[in-house]
Amino acid sequence: MPSHDVLVIGAGLAGQRAALAAAEDGASVGILSKVHPVRSHSNAAQGGINAALNPEDSWESHAYDTVKGSDYLGDQDAIEIMCKEAPNEILTLEHLGVTFHRNEEGRLGTRAFGGASAARTYYVADITGQAILHVLYEQLMRHDEVYRYEEFFTTTLVLDDDGHVAGCVARQMRDGTMELFAAKTVILAAGGNGQIYNPTTNALICTGDGIAMAYRIGGPLMDMEMIQYHPTTLAGNGLLITEGARGEGAHLYNAQGERFMENYAPNKLELASRDVVSRAEQTEINEGRGFPDGTVALDITKVPRKRIHEALREIVNVGRDFAGVDITREPIHIKPGNHYTMGGVKTDKDGRTEIPGLYAAGEVACVSVHGGNRLGANSLLDTLVFGRRSGKHAAHHARNHQMPEPPHSHVDDEEAKLRELIGRERNGRRVSEIRTELGRTMDEHVAVFRDEGGLLEAAQTVQRLKEEAKSVAIDDKGNVFNQDLFGAIELGFMLDNAECAIVGALERKESRGAQFRTDYPERNDDEWLKHIDLTLDGDRPNVSYSEVTITQWEPEERKY
Repeated sequence: MPSHDVLVIGAGLAGQRAALAAAEDGASVGILSKVHPVRSHSNAAQGGINAALNPEDSWESHAYDTVKGSDYLGDQDAIEIMCKEAPNEILTLEHLGVTFHRNEEGRLGTRAFGGASAARTYYVADITGQAILHVLYEQLMRHDEVYRYEEFFTTTLVLDDDGHVAGCVARQMRDGTMELFAAKTVILAAGGNGQIYNPTTNALICTGDGIAMAYRIGGPLMDMEMIQYHPTTLAGNGLLITEGARGEGAHLYNAQGERFMENYAPNKLELASRDVVSRAEQTEINEGRGFPDGTVALDITKVPRKRIHEALREIVNVGRDFAGVDITREPIHIKPGNHYTMGGVKTDKDGRTEIPGLYAAGEVACVSVHGGNRLGANSLLDTLVFGRRSGKHAAHHARNHQMPEPPHSHVDDEEAKLRELIGRERNGRRVSEIRTELGRTMDEHVAVFRDEGGLLEAAQTVQRLKEEAKSVAIDDKGNVFNQDLFGAIELGFMLDNAECAIVGALERKESRGAQFRTDYPERNDDEWLKHIDLTLDGDRPNVSYSEVTITQWEPEERKY
């Protein structure tokens, strides 16, 4: 039975940063991932990472922009920590070898991003996430204290008799063997849940595994209704066109040739916060001013061609290969698309959950630094700052605790469940059919605009899909990379995530950040300036509330 002081589940930026921090603190670390670490979804982060590193900027300005962007639902003590620690995190990455863009003077250069009052986004062309991910993986490989378990699929977390986390059970994907991992602490860094929507910018692996596993053992979730739609994705497939394009000077137009953001955010225009831009685009489309394919136009030709090839080279390829458009010569059609969950497993500023020994960091977690809406380029910062803090604190926690000995019956129980699933005869729907209906339902009713009727319909659909999932059968009966089996397990995780998002959206009877209720179109600070917490009660979410931490920025009207 492998055992470690710190066991990290997920090997994207949050997981790798946590593993490095724990190892540097002297802990024995295991890091599990259902894909090779450099194939983690952190690869998809294009635009950059925020930090107030310029002497003319300040962490206070960064923090205020983040608080405002969150529509005042973000916890300001956590936001202050993130923004204060951001400059050192950038310098650490640069010293490790991340090749950030440099300006003509040879200094680290920045670009503008939405909702920011200064150009504080540091970047590597439009492959920033990939560049950081590879450098961190190189650092992981240097550490003898870090054991990498690549292509292990975690099925459940394990608790001891005192309710302390004791490890997990995982299936080795290449041969189907089940393994029990013992750990003094566990850090969840398994990413978001974008695959509950279709289309989405998220990778196929983003099925909310970590969120669901914490929820199933009693961990509270927070702000699950806050789902971000990115303003610029390709219709049909959800591929992301980076916010960096608008940061470089691209404009948005409707089918009538109007630069419509002048009507919605006259000061910030295309660089208003993502929820504001997405609602503006969707309003133009809904009111008939979009193109026949249900889109608006992003005109990147406003950016000099040389600059496009220098700073936006990846989306040149995306436009050509997936839309048949040369973005250096003509506009590309885009629409809002599912992108990010601001909610997740409820944690404190050190990544601790309410389950002793269990931590969470990155998109799987809700600290909450993003509140109702995340600013672009704050996600990478979140993964690194709170990944590091989680790893360091988990290592400290491990020094003061004995290694648990979880009974092997946990493995036997999981093996029995999977044998039953593999052995089922087909008498119901396929996994793919249920996933498709789930994604379509969420995109229709729990998207940019929401109302009670649509949310109730979505809730009924998800309840039916949960029942249908109980009898789902798979075709692959083998043990070697049985993606059919993993898809069925992921389906259960996805349905838990979807149900919690819908319950939170129904409960929050106001419009704030990414949650826009057409039947409650105003923000209501008197009743809803609070977090919605969800815990598993039987087989349904139980709703409770927690306060939003306010330090120095009182809520005010949000204008761009």
